[in-house]
Amino acid sequence: MKKISSGKVREIYEVDDDKLLLVASDRISAFDYILPAMVPNKGKVLNQLSAFWFDFVKDIVPNHVISVDIKDLPEEFQTPEFEGRSMLVKKLKILPVEFIIRGYITGSGWKSYKENGTVCGIKLPDNLQESEKLPEPIFTPSTKAEIGDHDENISFEQVCEIIGVDLATKLRDKTIAVYSKCAEYAASRGVIIADTKFEFGLDENGELVLGDELLTPDSSRFWPAKDYVVGKSQKSFDKQYLRDWIKSSGYDPETKAPIPDDVINTTSAKYIEAYELLTGKKF
Repeated sequence: MKKISSGKVREIYEVDDDKLLLVASDRISAFDYILPAMVPNKGKVLNQLSAFWFDFVKDIVPNHVISVDIKDLPEEFQTPEFEGRSMLVKKLKILPVEFIIRGYITGSGWKSYKENGTVCGIKLPDNLQESEKLPEPIFTPSTKAEIGDHDENISFEQVCEIIGVDLATKLRDKTIAVYSKCAEYAASRGVIIADTKFEFGLDENGELVLGDELLTPDSSRFWPAKDYVVGKSQKSFDKQYLRDWIKSSGYDPETKAPIPDDVINTTSAKYIEAYELLTGKKF
């Protein structure tokens, strides 16, 4: 089986001319560095939570999933090593933009807002507090950087220049629709989806298809609703916990020094808790 890519988290294999196999590893990245630790069960959470969400929004936009059942995988991958963390998907022409949507003001959006009252060129109301819910979700796309480089926020107008006005408009509308449906559902499960990013591609017929991963703790900020308080950074179910530990401890990802077991195990527990809350299933 030909491996065509090894990303921050996923290994991608070419099954044939129109199918790929995505395998989610237990690697974790932060601040654009792949960290020297494996987070137990992380890959399985990413894979199975993505499968849940893809099915949940298939009425809004088609997705690339063919199967996550190990019996449907190529024979070489029908082993315990790959079970639960592998997804057979349609090959797409992935668009060169990350489709980010924010329902709350936090992270780099909060930093930008404090500087000039805008996020990705979008003027926001005055006097917002950190982590406050926005009047409506905002579409804040970015470029895709190579591993080790930083993504660059771009305006909607720049997206139009890259992929065309009609496609950019359709993608913005789909991004908002998917986020809105999932955020409303997550809220009913006690989880706030503060922001997230999507990837879209075109299939062999030029049709728009949702790909990559969807609403995982790697691609989203998940906050426990019961602990939500406006005006400060929030507790989270995602890798924000690990980012915060890196910042507070002074850990330098470039050194690739070992990360304490308790930090890794807490991160794993947060991923699993998010999965169980959102799907209603025991991991």
